[in-house]
Amino acid sequence: MKKWITIIISGLLLTVAAQSWAVDYELPDLDDQQQSLDQYHGKWVIVNYWATWCELCKIELPHLVSLHESNRDGDVVVVGINFESINAKTLKTFVADNAIPYPVLRSEPIPRTPLGLVPALPTTYIIDPSGEIVAGEVGLVTRENLEAFIAKRSSSNQNDPSKS
Repeated sequence: MKKWITIIISGLLLTVAAQSWAVDYELPDLDDQQQSLDQYHGKWVIVNYWATWCELCKIELPHLVSLHESNRDGDVVVVGINFESINAKTLKTFVADNAIPYPVLRSEPIPRTPLGLVPALPTTYIIDPSGEIVAGEVGLVTRENLEAFIAKRSSSNQNDPSKS
């Protein structure tokens, strides 16, 4: 039986199925190589859906870059999923011009992804080290609110033996 998680953020209700790990999600990277989220098992994974035309996405970009850079050898990874119809060359140029250091995958816009709904951009999902989707946010995220969520969730899991 699937376990369902309901998340209310920014007035929007997102309901997602909790899976043992988000391994079923595979997308091409900038070099057209298939990448799967399961390669990050054991880490916190911040999955950010964005587009080059999205102004809020551009505002949150420095926060995601900073979070990724500060955790290069840590337990948090940012994965960007470009969610628009765009040619690979244009996307590569945008990524290079904006010095995006984290993995960028490509997806055509679809109403429901394996992680859940993407009703607007940006949309961000957080996957914990065990592979459970634990949060979703529609709209702007910051490094600070992502770190605070992870810290709170990590400390509550340490205090609850059933979460180990």
